[in-house]
Amino acid sequence: MVENGTQPVQLDRGFWMITALLAVLAVASIVFWYVFPLENYLPAAIVTARQVDALFRFMSATGSALYIFVAGYLIYFAIAYRVRPGDGPDAIGVQIHDNPKLEFWWTIIPLLFVLVLSVVSVRIWYEILLEPENGLVVEAIGHQFEFTFRYPQINGEVTDEMHLPLNVPVTLNLTSSDVIHGFWVPAMRLKNDTVPGLVTSIRFTPRLPGRYPIICTQFCGVLHSQMDKQVLVIEDKASFDRWYRAEQQRNARVSNAIPGTGTVAIASGDANAGKQLFAQKCTACHKIAPFDQTLVGPGLKGVLHDPSHPNLVNGKAADPADVAGILQNGYVGSMGAMPNASANGLSDQDIANLVAYLNTLK
Repeated sequence: MVENGTQPVQLDRGFWMITALLAVLAVASIVFWYVFPLENYLPAAIVTARQVDALFRFMSATGSALYIFVAGYLIYFAIAYRVRPGDGPDAIGVQIHDNPKLEFWWTIIPLLFVLVLSVVSVRIWYEILLEPENGLVVEAIGHQFEFTFRYPQINGEVTDEMHLPLNVPVTLNLTSSDVIHGFWVPAMRLKNDTVPGLVTSIRFTPRLPGRYPIICTQFCGVLHSQMDKQVLVIEDKASFDRWYRAEQQRNARVSNAIPGTGTVAIASGDANAGKQLFAQKCTACHKIAPFDQTLVGPGLKGVLHDPSHPNLVNGKAADPADVAGILQNGYVGSMGAMPNASANGLSDQDIANLVAYLNTLK
């Protein structure tokens, strides 16, 4: 509808010519994004990286086409309906409102776009979540200012490089010993934050041998910019096995306990301090409830006193010394990953305090 009963504005030949030009440019941008050799510049190192690339191409193509039309029409209308030399100082443009056809199309087109984008995104994310769980389990720990890596049956922590075997499913558990870091390998297309006291996991299958940079994406301190020196090495199984055996031999005399942490003096624990610490560090994963009431890990009420309570996740009896050992060294098993003392930011006294508090839960 046009205000004041004036004649409707007619779309002239110039409008349709600019529309045709914008359509050609939009189609060209869509073709560009779908033929651009992305993997020549950023290899797809894991199986699901290509699915992420497909989503990236779809978003880039549709976003570019939409931008071309929006920016093109803005420029065209700014020129076609600019102020003319003969217009008075109070002149205003044509006032148009209540155009049902226009409102219908500017509602339905974005709606359809969002629906399609949602379906594509959910399908790709679902494929990523369905990556196999069996295979190699590795833990990556963020520090100021590097990542360290823990492997099954390798004592201590591996630095500098993270090695993974080709075509073997990997579960990567991520945590931090100090502040929030962001673990990102561009060639994987996956990124997760590493959070103190919390373990998050990503699953993937390496598909392309090579050396790929590992980058921290969260500002984590004054030397954050140096956290791009480490690399992910994807190699064939034989090469990985040789590296793995060499690391086992090199770290054979290294204690698997956290560096700087000795035997915990359990008797020195303060239950009140442990209760406060439990609320800060442990409630994200554990309830003060029976064993079968899991949150992330099992309930811990009566863990040291309930005769029906099963053994700890490492198969040992639920006694103060063994609980302290898990808090100190962490554990990765069928129930998930328990962060070690370094990842949780726990001192020897903190561990003693937590054990003292758990010992009061009867």
